[in-house]
Formats: sequence, structure tokens, C-alpha cells
Amino acid sequence: MNLIYEKITYIFDPLHHLWEHEKMHRKISFGLVLFFLISLITIELNRQAFLPGTLGQIIPKNHFFAVQAAFTVVLILEVISLIFTIPCSFSRSVGKQFEILALILMRNAFKELSYFPEPITFAGNEQAILNILSDGFGALLIFALLGYYYKVQAHASDDKMQPADLFSFVAAKKGIALILLIIFAFLGVNSCISTFIGLDHSDFLYSFYTILILTDILVVLISQCFQPSFYAVFRNSGFALSTLVIRIALAAPPFFNVLLGIAAALFAILLTLVSRSLFLKK
Repeated sequence: MNLIYEKITYIFDPLHHLWEHEKMHRKISFGLVLFFLISLITIELNRQAFLPGTLGQIIPKNHFFAVQAAFTVVLILEVISLIFTIPCSFSRSVGKQFEILALILMRNAFKELSYFPEPITFAGNEQAILNILSDGFGALLIFALLGYYYKVQAHASDDKMQPADLFSFVAAKKGIALILLIIFAFLGVNSCISTFIGLDHSDFLYSFYTILILTDILVVLISQCFQPSFYAVFRNSGFALSTLVIRIALAAPPFFNVLLGIAAALFAILLTLVSRSLFLKK
């Protein structure tokens, strides 16, 4: 079994190092700016009827779709970063998911712009404006709660493991992360193909969130093999529950998604505070 863990680590660690490298971040940032500018130009060409028929039917004619597309790419990059944080502690992984929730709310706010006419008018768009305010302030509140969450996590304690158990546990989570990377790539490619050939399909990100729910439960069950204490099991299960509420928030309509996101963040913070006080008394 140790040989399998070593092979998984041998594959995962270079990929993680490559993704987190500063040069990679700079290239991605430059590519994102270029993608946004190309999207704007392509949309304008389509508005002027310069694109061929088939391509013209796929490319939208509203410039605000470029904003939505750019934030979708940002979200995809954050989901990949989330996958790479799975081998980290439960608390770090949960924090990353709150980061993604905040970005999704911000993306939803910009997504509402795609329904506005050009030039923007207030009349007839009152509901969309309310949705923008709800998602925008919701993202801000999640951002603020996330800052406090990381602050209390800095003083939290975890169950200690033997070095051999720690290596095996982390390697098992790295194996799960590699599988998730493959699934995520498959869903993304399938979604792109469906878009270009004109097939109706749901947002592949939401399908992947469902897979993440099952993954969280799997990681909790695996953790019991290495952290069998009641405190560790309860804390890890609680973090998994908070991520479940996050996934429900993603499927909820405006206003309710913000309330559920705030509830999930407050639950994670209270769980951390309570478990920290219990550990300090041990």
C-alpha cells in the first residue's frame, strides 16, 4: 500500500507545484486579460454581422457576456485550486470553498448584466438590479466572514497523527484529488463540445459540485481510519455539513443563496470556536 501512496505523491506533487508557481499565475492572469479582450472583439464582430452564420449563432451579441465569460474562467481556475487543496486540512479546504462561493455570488451579479439591453436602462430591469445588489452584498458578507474564519482557524488545534499515518492520509486525499482533476477535465471538455455543436446542457460546474459533496463524505469516512477520536470525527463531519449547505446555496434562487451561504459560514466559524475550546480543555 505504501508503494501506491508513493506513486500518487510522485504524480500529484509536481502538478501541484506547477499550478501554484508564480510564473504560472502570471501566465494565467495575462491569458485571462487576453481572453476578455478577444471576447469583446468577437462579440462586436458578431454585432456587425462579420461572423459566419454558424459561429454567429453561438457567439452572443451583448458585450456583457464577455464579463460573464471572464468570471466563469476565474471560477474554473478557483475550482482547480480547490481540488489541489483537498490534501490539506479540512479547515483549509472548507475555507477555499467559501472563497469560491463568494466568487460565484460575484459572478452571478455580473451574469445579470447579460440580460440588460445596450445601453443599460433601469426601467424594466428592477428585478435584475435587486439580484445584483443581493449577490454583491452577499459576496461581501461571505468575504468578511471568511476573513474571521481564517483568523479563528489560526488558533485552532487538530488531532495529531503519527508521521506514517499522516503520510498515508494525505496520500489518499491526493489520490482523490487526481481523480477529481480527471473528472473535472472530462466534464469541462464535454460541456465545450456540447456548446459548439448546439446541444442543450447544464452548467458543468454545478454537476461537479454534486461530485464534491460525495467527495467530502468520502474524505470524512477515510479520515476516521486515521483520526478515530470523537472530536476529530465530529469536527470533520461538521465541516462536510457546512460544504453541503454551500452546495445547496449554489442551487438556490437569489436572496436564498446568500442566506444559505451566510448560514454555512457562521456554522463553520461556530464549529471552529466550539471545537477549539473543547481541545484546549483536553
